Amino acid sequence: MSAAIRFLTRRKGGKGWHWTDIVTWVWLIGGLFIMFGPAVWLAFSSFKTPQGLAEFPPSILPYVTQQVKVEGYEKPLMLYNAKMPDGSTRVLAEVRRIGIVSQMVDPKAPGEVIKVNIGDRQPVREVFFATENYTQPFMQFDFFRYLWNSVFVTVTATLITLIVNSMAAFALSKYEFKGRNLAMLTILATLMVPLSVILVPLYSIISTVGLFNSLWGVILPTVATPTGVFILRQYMLTIPDELIDAARMDKASEWQIYWRIIVPLTAPALAVLAIFSVVWRWNDFLWPLIVLSRRELYTLQVGLSIYAGELNVQWHYILAMTVVTMIPVVVVFIFLQRFITTGIAGSGLK
Repeated sequence: MSAAIRFLTRRKGGKGWHWTDIVTWVWLIGGLFIMFGPAVWLAFSSFKTPQGLAEFPPSILPYVTQQVKVEGYEKPLMLYNAKMPDGSTRVLAEVRRIGIVSQMVDPKAPGEVIKVNIGDRQPVREVFFATENYTQPFMQFDFFRYLWNSVFVTVTATLITLIVNSMAAFALSKYEFKGRNLAMLTILATLMVPLSVILVPLYSIISTVGLFNSLWGVILPTVATPTGVFILRQYMLTIPDELIDAARMDKASEWQIYWRIIVPLTAPALAVLAIFSVVWRWNDFLWPLIVLSRRELYTLQVGLSIYAGELNVQWHYILAMTVVTMIPVVVVFIFLQRFITTGIAGSGLK
């Protein structure tokens, strides 16, 4: 711990502050807020009530206005710190608001109605975490089904992507055949074709083969990715050809060479591609929205859209379920992050 503190507090100017120390700290602290500020706001806002999300100026913590049960009124009334004409402050409960005038009563003596300008009152607030934002979607809207659909699509598509792309990369990196470079250039050229251009042809193919309204219709059209082929091919080029020649001399088949030599040695690049694939499939919205029309087949991203109606948007549910959708991606990144630098750096070597 002491070594970490010494590392964080060391200065280029020795005991004094150098201008580069100030720039470095400003840069690091600013980057910390830019990167993690939205995530922190999202996490806290997911526990806010609809009224808390609508208040301005917004707050980081989930505050709610305290309520009190007043004799003579069926529903609890909200508490406010009201400034009186004599300059004193009283804690009053609001009965109703008419224009800019708030009709309030003392919770201990509710017989007298006190009129207060809305600019002279401040709500009595407390920190409150609305956990029902997380429980209600799973209980009322079958979000466990959406979660299972997303897990199935993500895991299945990622496994098929790793197998298909690694096989293509193996052929393009270790086999000498006419037109190999042209095939690689053609694969890379598809990166310039946006998804919106091929949506109609893809939809026609899916409908023709009977995969419409099927999770396999979401999985199969996107299993071969040019980015994955490029990353794996560049990494496989760093594997010595002598290993493959030695395996062939030992009478190993091409499948054995691929499965027992190439795949284990390409593990860092495969981990990088797995992270990319999980993020792509988990966050995919447009293609599942087009292919799936039955609600029981919705993925999480499509399921979130049910909270965005034409006249009403349930932001408290959307924010809570957005946090839930982030958790698997973060977990995958934590477990595979050590492969990222090695995989990306190795894929650039030849």
